Amino acid sequence: MKALLLKKSGTLAPVQEHKLPSLAVCIVMDLLGYASFAIPILGELLDFIWAPVSALIYMKMFGFKKGLFGGIFNFVEEILPGLDIIPTFTITWFIHYFRRGKETYTITPITR
Repeated sequence: MKALLLKKSGTLAPVQEHKLPSLAVCIVMDLLGYASFAIPILGELLDFIWAPVSALIYMKMFGFKKGLFGGIFNFVEEILPGLDIIPTFTITWFIHYFRRGKETYTITPITR
């Protein structure tokens, strides 16, 4: 432990980020959310079941830390009537895809 504290040199290593899900899966998830429009009255009732399931899937796909806000937004979007048209999964995929080029680096100590 003392040797780690006294070393002053280190290397830069990229921080591991949550793997980006495929765009096809995101589109399918949004299409499942749109499916409630196929059944006029029963579809809105099914949203009460689909909304929490969709929010949990969202958080699992995009990571808990980053996906928590989006999961809450996805839940509200699915539970409120008429807002199912927002493609939350696909929009989030594009946001994460275009931001992924900016890597974050952390200093790790050199071990000998």
